[in-house]
Amino acid sequence: MPKSRPAKASHREHELLEVLRRYGGSARNGEIARVLDVSEETVRRLAKRLERDGQVERMHGGTLLAGAEPGFHHRAAQNTDGKSRIAAAVAEEIQDGMCLFLDVGSTTKFVAEALRVRHRLMVVTNSLLAAQALANHNDNRVFLTGGELGGEERGSYGPLAEAAIRGFAFDAAILSANGVSERAGFTVYNPAEASIARLAASRARRCIVCADQEKFGREAPVVTVPVDGVDLMVTDRAPPEPIARALALAEVVTMIARRKE
Repeated sequence: MPKSRPAKASHREHELLEVLRRYGGSARNGEIARVLDVSEETVRRLAKRLERDGQVERMHGGTLLAGAEPGFHHRAAQNTDGKSRIAAAVAEEIQDGMCLFLDVGSTTKFVAEALRVRHRLMVVTNSLLAAQALANHNDNRVFLTGGELGGEERGSYGPLAEAAIRGFAFDAAILSANGVSERAGFTVYNPAEASIARLAASRARRCIVCADQEKFGREAPVVTVPVDGVDLMVTDRAPPEPIARALALAEVVTMIARRKE
């Protein structure tokens, strides 16, 4: 029998796709419902059909165009409890007076806030949000890398940013990831972000990757720091067995940030 073809998208489904394109590739279901003047249940039903046809991915509370990077504010609003626990666990790994690199990830933003309990840190970052969280606080010294600021995450990339990073030797590079899989390891959407991460990791005694449970099984198109270049992954839930096995083979320690009793 011939293979069945995806059903032709309805008018409403086309409208939903257009909203996602207008919002940069992702949006919360409540916002989509408001724009289309329908219920969130209708949005979920439309997204479910589009997901079967491979046109979107459904996330907790939102919808993402297939192959698109979720917007920074959308990512920052997802699983805030898990990201807060990850951030607190990372802060416990850091001592006063250390020299750190922080990247522009949404979870790293939580880490920057958690690091406000530390003193006399020397922080290098290409994230304006991380710099604002730690500058002029507890005798920290904060260095914002050069380059043009852009995107929702207010990050800088490129030759000027990389030149600044080469001038430091970090105790730890604290990085994020858009995806974690047994096949590709740690991945991101932005090649420039991956280049920054690899350079910072090469200048650090220890590489820490923060990845919440929603990243498991997702593969973004660009491999960031190779798995064997990562020392510690901090997450909020034990990864699936294939991912856990791949990390263990690469001697990556996995720390689960659990809720405090």
